[in-house]
Amino acid sequence: MTDKIMGHLLRSDTAGCVFGCRVAEVDAPVFGGMVRIPIEAETPYQIYGLIYDISIEDDGLVRQLVTAGQVTPEVVKDNRENRTVPLEVGVLFVGYKRQGKVFHLLPPRPPLSLDEILPCGDEEICEFTVGERFGYFRHILRRMDIPVGELLAVHLQQASTAHVDDPAWSSRAAKELIVLLRDDYSALMSVMSAVSDTGLRFEGMPGGAL
Repeated sequence: MTDKIMGHLLRSDTAGCVFGCRVAEVDAPVFGGMVRIPIEAETPYQIYGLIYDISIEDDGLVRQLVTAGQVTPEVVKDNRENRTVPLEVGVLFVGYKRQGKVFHLLPPRPPLSLDEILPCGDEEICEFTVGERFGYFRHILRRMDIPVGELLAVHLQQASTAHVDDPAWSSRAAKELIVLLRDDYSALMSVMSAVSDTGLRFEGMPGGAL
């Protein structure tokens, strides 16, 4: 379990949150990455989520520099390292862990402003996605305002890497997605097209790939 702080929470609701960090730390949050938010309560728990959006906001000085054509390497370095440039990261909640048990349900309550957001390591990803429990997929599939196919594809790629001792995990995940989307052909094709671009191999499927 890593204790490296990725950022701090700006706002949240039942289904997700937005956190902020400095542009200089832009190598930390990545699209599709799994994160966790420790919650202090009478019975402490961890909220888990997937990063679905990364937004770098502009400000008055950046607009002036771009318009004036004064964007030198020195200016870029100073802007990223010495100034507080707003970076906002959207997170979709997919479950939580309490008293050692993982639930693929929305958390009991949203996290609070300035709560810490931490990246999940391979061990935590495996613990959350272990076996054939894919209940958290429904939290992703019901969102119509995010790139669902790409998010699932990157997540499967990341989780497959974490499940190095369980190479069949990605095949089980892909089969579950096919079952969940069997009545929505266009959504199924969109998701499977994105997943196929990851280059993952799927055991037990024709050709070993989607």
